[in-house]
Amino acid sequence: MSDHDEPTTVELKVNGVAYPVRVATGRNLSGVIRDEIGLTGTKEGCDDCECGACMVLLDGQPVNSCSYLAVQAEGRDITTVEGLADPSGLHALQENLLATGGVQCGFCTPGMLLSAHALLDRNPDPTPEEIRIGLSGNLCRCTGYARIVDAVTATAFPRAASGGD
Repeated sequence: MSDHDEPTTVELKVNGVAYPVRVATGRNLSGVIRDEIGLTGTKEGCDDCECGACMVLLDGQPVNSCSYLAVQAEGRDITTVEGLADPSGLHALQENLLATGGVQCGFCTPGMLLSAHALLDRNPDPTPEEIRIGLSGNLCRCTGYARIVDAVTATAFPRAASGGD
């Protein structure tokens, strides 16, 4: 048995809830979130940091969880797509993505939402080019990105999107 196979117990704080989990030290964060914690919004796409489907926020920063070890995340705040909504309803980004038609197959949606959320936290007034750069770590094969950019813009500028001044 190699050191990477040796199980250890870690406590992962996901969406504000502490989860004690026993994992092999070489196990990636996306697999633990999906399999041990049971939150399946985080997708496993390329397993090589190329597609962004596995994106989570780690202390508010986007991270490809397919290449991040679960043991490295102990003591950090992890946010998955399930953590965006609250009991009163969907997050504005989620609502705007639906309203603009930015969701098709939905596989890239969790990563897009989390990358957009992190962008808006850093820059609440992004230009369309800054939005595209902020989403550049996420691949979508269905939408062509324009409607996703529209959704982020509508979230950043809700009054302009609704015709307000």
